[in-house]
Amino acid sequence: LTAAAALPPADADAAQRATDEATRRLREASAAEDAARTRCAELDGLTRQAVTGARELAPLREAYERVARLANLAAGTSSENEHRMRLESYVLAARLEQVAKAATARLSRMSAGRFTLVHSDARAGGRARSGLGLHVIDAWTGAERDTATLSGGETFSASLALALGLADVVTDEAGGTRLETLFIDEGFGSLDEQTLDEILDVLDSLRERDRCVGIVSHVADLRQRVPVQLEVVKSRHGSTLHHRSVPVHG
Repeated sequence: LTAAAALPPADADAAQRATDEATRRLREASAAEDAARTRCAELDGLTRQAVTGARELAPLREAYERVARLANLAAGTSSENEHRMRLESYVLAARLEQVAKAATARLSRMSAGRFTLVHSDARAGGRARSGLGLHVIDAWTGAERDTATLSGGETFSASLALALGLADVVTDEAGGTRLETLFIDEGFGSLDEQTLDEILDVLDSLRERDRCVGIVSHVADLRQRVPVQLEVVKSRHGSTLHHRSVPVHG
């Protein structure tokens, strides 16, 4: 009792404040616990949804991967597509083979039997796409090479042969509908005299089959081979057009 009597008097207000603070913290802790329990329940629900969604997604993912694989193959971007050939290129390649075959009949005559056009699906270098390549077989060397190695005159002959071959294939595919008119713009200046004669013989054979062949050129030698001509004459007052017919010397 003596010791208790020696203690300072109790501070009731401080005790009340401490009690109030403890009560407040208890309420906050209780509220936090309730919130945590609610979050746990929500997370449990989301977990169940995620598991269910993953199960439902599995067949969709398999379907997507299958379609994506086919799409990449068709686009020529898949590593499984060894030639990096697009689907449309694959389809067109068959038609290009027909065009090359028809063109060879013309090119062989233009080149005195030297060149044959063939379709090539060889893989292109770098990031270039493959499938619609053209090579020539050179009868003089027996080698097959890219058309890019042809000279200017040879390239013109090959291009003309391809145009004629395409016209033949289109005619066959269109149920006999003929492409009646063909215009050729320049290119004759790169030809030697023998090649020029051979190409004009081919064009003459088209004209004899009632096809109209128009030639745009500055080559003077053509004037002796073209029976009907439209000549553009320049002057200081402008250009004038002259129509004339000339006797043809074969």
